[in-house]
Amino acid sequence: MSEAREPQGWLGGFESIETDIQAMEEFAATLANEVASGYAPHLDQVTTAMLTRVPKGNPAFPELAGFLDRHHEVQQQTFSNTFNFRDGTHHFATAAQTISAEYADTDAYAHAKVNDVTQAFTDASNPLKSEGGVDS
Repeated sequence: MSEAREPQGWLGGFESIETDIQAMEEFAATLANEVASGYAPHLDQVTTAMLTRVPKGNPAFPELAGFLDRHHEVQQQTFSNTFNFRDGTHHFATAAQTISAEYADTDAYAHAKVNDVTQAFTDASNPLKSEGGVDS
């Protein structure tokens, strides 16, 4: 093995990592379907409630003003996280489907590379890429 391809010292005892890609695809598709049917329908209601601005506090009460500023920051992060969960789950399911399709036979499993998996996740998270998708 060339020096560039040798595992790091802490990985020296690991020869390979085996996985059931079909099971990964099934899990990802099930999770994506659950998000689509159980999470997404409530997303508008939750995000609408989170967009409600709290009125500014009295400037003579700086502690309240500090709390309201922090509340707004947390509210914005929570808002982002609600969409990131939905979108990330879809990206995971799409990547699993791509990997499963590419390595559907036994010989291909032997040649699967980490870069292929990384690329599948990159492609799945690219909003401009028009290929692929998860079947519902």
